[in-house]
Amino acid sequence: MTQQPEERPIGKITHYFGKIGVGIIELTGALKVGDTIHIRGATANFTQPVGSMQLEHEPVQEATAGQAIGIKVAERVHEGDAVFLVVG
Repeated sequence: MTQQPEERPIGKITHYFGKIGVGIIELTGALKVGDTIHIRGATANFTQPVGSMQLEHEPVQEATAGQAIGIKVAERVHEGDAVFLVVG
């Protein structure tokens, strides 16, 4: 039996830009490029690595709680979708 990886809530989607496939995440925890996130909502349920992220249109390697960052998402997301950090 495979063990499910642990997940910690780290934020929620506050906006989605469909034309460019970018979701805005209001962070409640720290996140850095290379981390794996799980986005879950009414219609979204997928896991993806964070390839890059932007803070106020500037590329950043990491962000902390209270910041709103933009990341390219693999699938469509919606306002209010929960974002989890996959650990282990």
